[in-house]
Amino acid sequence: MRLLVSKQALIIVSLLIVLGFGIFVAVSVYEVAPAVKTKSVATPVTSPLHSVIGKSAGGRAIDAYVYGGGPTHLLFVGGIHGGYEWNSVLLAYQFMDYLKVNPDFIPKNISIAVIPSANPDGVFRVTGKEGRFAYSDVSTIERILESGRFNSRDVDINRNFDCNWKPKGIWKSKTVSAGTKVFSEGEAIAIRDFVKEFTPDGAIFWHSKASAVYASQCKNGILPKTLEMLNTYARASGYNAIKSFDAYEVSGASEDWLASIDIPAITVELSTHETVEWERNLAGINAVLALWDNRAN
Repeated sequence: MRLLVSKQALIIVSLLIVLGFGIFVAVSVYEVAPAVKTKSVATPVTSPLHSVIGKSAGGRAIDAYVYGGGPTHLLFVGGIHGGYEWNSVLLAYQFMDYLKVNPDFIPKNISIAVIPSANPDGVFRVTGKEGRFAYSDVSTIERILESGRFNSRDVDINRNFDCNWKPKGIWKSKTVSAGTKVFSEGEAIAIRDFVKEFTPDGAIFWHSKASAVYASQCKNGILPKTLEMLNTYARASGYNAIKSFDAYEVSGASEDWLASIDIPAITVELSTHETVEWERNLAGINAVLALWDNRAN
């Protein structure tokens, strides 16, 4: 009889142990589950849509990156004067880095395209690098820096567009090649074809070093939306707002070609050839995005 009771007690104890272990496991899973669920639904950082939109005269890729999905399209271009204005390229890359970390910076009504380096041949002359480069890669020799303004065929890309084009252009007091005809250069073709595909509502080109924002214009003068964008960027960034560049004659410029096809465009000139002036330009970008976002609403 005592043996039977002992066996029954042993069975009961065993059942309690098994039951206790089961409860422990269930509670543990319940406590862990929320953490696992939270991790699995975390919002990933979205990547831009990247495309190679053309090749330079030297066969180097010209890249474009599109962010956002809104119906209003804004285009940002750096480095059309290549390595001579290499800081405009780094500014474009810094803007891309900022968009990667802050995807909500772009209003839902807007899509942004960035062409960070519109003249990669000129950048390569000055840095020896294709694509991204560091400050330490940049030559300090003035002769090399000036040669970086042109592509590998020694053409000034920003004299090759279809607005008052001439076979010879002016840069400072120098006569420069503007190509054999309108859009003779692969770099200009790449921008032209991308504009046709992306259909920007407005465009901003980064240059250096006049410390000002300039309006674009062609045969029909300055577009009203160009003036509004000019003043908006200038007020926010602190650069001078200037309607027309008159230091020397400019023909075949990309911004002016955009004006000729009714796309407002501005030229933002940084104040030096060595700095990106990020905070000033971020303020200008933000103001322009708000301007276009308000138009869409």
